[in-house]
Amino acid sequence: MKKILALLIAGSALASCAIQSESSNDIPKEITLIAYDAFTPEKGVFDDFTTQYGPKVNVVTAGDTGAMVSKAILTAGNPEGDVIFGIDNTFISRAVSGKVLDEYQAVDEGDVCVNFDKSWFASRNIAVPTTFEDFVKPQYKGLLSVEDPVNSAPGFAFLLASIHHFGEDRWQTYWKQLKANSVRVSADWTSAYTADFSGSTGKGKYPLVVSYGSSPPAEVMFAEIPLTDAPTGVITSTCFHSVEYVGMLRGTKHQKMARALVEYLLAKKFQESMPTTLFVYPVNKAAVLPEVFTKYAVRPTTTETFDAATIEKNRDGWIDAWRNIFL
Repeated sequence: MKKILALLIAGSALASCAIQSESSNDIPKEITLIAYDAFTPEKGVFDDFTTQYGPKVNVVTAGDTGAMVSKAILTAGNPEGDVIFGIDNTFISRAVSGKVLDEYQAVDEGDVCVNFDKSWFASRNIAVPTTFEDFVKPQYKGLLSVEDPVNSAPGFAFLLASIHHFGEDRWQTYWKQLKANSVRVSADWTSAYTADFSGSTGKGKYPLVVSYGSSPPAEVMFAEIPLTDAPTGVITSTCFHSVEYVGMLRGTKHQKMARALVEYLLAKKFQESMPTTLFVYPVNKAAVLPEVFTKYAVRPTTTETFDAATIEKNRDGWIDAWRNIFL
């Protein structure tokens, strides 16, 4: 890791020198960073980039991860931006096969897990489910909201977790049981978590939702009344490990500046801002985690996962089978 960090620092210095050696006419007034809708960076976090390199960072959101990748594939080689942030390990193989990226590397990590509303279950004296199998039991009918796996990264991660858990011979039967047990399928994470979920600000009617192991600290941070405990919990047996990537878009007209922005996103300052803005873990080991994150975020000891090659090989078949269940 020390060697990697040294290379990043050296690369950043070289990029800075190369950019500064260019004439002012070659430096763009702005550089465009494409990200998913839930990308909410710290205010002013790109000011230092502008001071050092010149361009303003223009953030353009492009839907949930799947929609963002689909748009990027359609414009591959002639991109609408310079850098893309947030393609995760469930979609990175699709971006690579679609020739979206010139280069990319991990920028953060976390875990997609089912979250639960603590007070909802406590007030009804209903036991919190603890396994995938529990969600199809009669007492949990109509309680779970998941995201559509076609375009949603957490939705697809939950589908992958269920396939990994049940295996090829049983996962479709499981989803048929979920459907019969009135599972809610929302378009994306924003709809599922902020509108459907009873434990969020939207105060929806579903006390179970597919979200992240790092969602509880967000509830503590944004609570209207100060809290001494997180109002939501994480069902750790349902977690799927997520890694998000940042990369330079193939065809960008500002390669040197795009590479500098990628390096800026991997540097300590931006990495330390992510836990309390994007609620993910930094990959830069020099970044220090805030107390609210270390206290309330949940890191499972084991997670369901697939390698990128397996996901790429089976994605279309799995998605088609899932769609057929919900026709």
